[in-house]
Amino acid sequence: MSDDHHADDHDHHEGEQEGRVTSPMQEFTMGQVTTGVLVLAVGLAVTFGLPLLLA
Repeated sequence: MSDDHHADDHDHHEGEQEGRVTSPMQEFTMGQVTTGVLVLAVGLAVTFGLPLLLA
């Protein structure tokens, strides 16, 4: 069986990752927190509340 995957096939660009910021490192606003909590509440209501009401 031949190994067609070579790690050296990828292009490496020096200095590109210096300015990169990943999501957990980014700041967020209270409006974004509120939106997330509302989405969570609706999701939990649909997932658990609706089946309990229909049971």
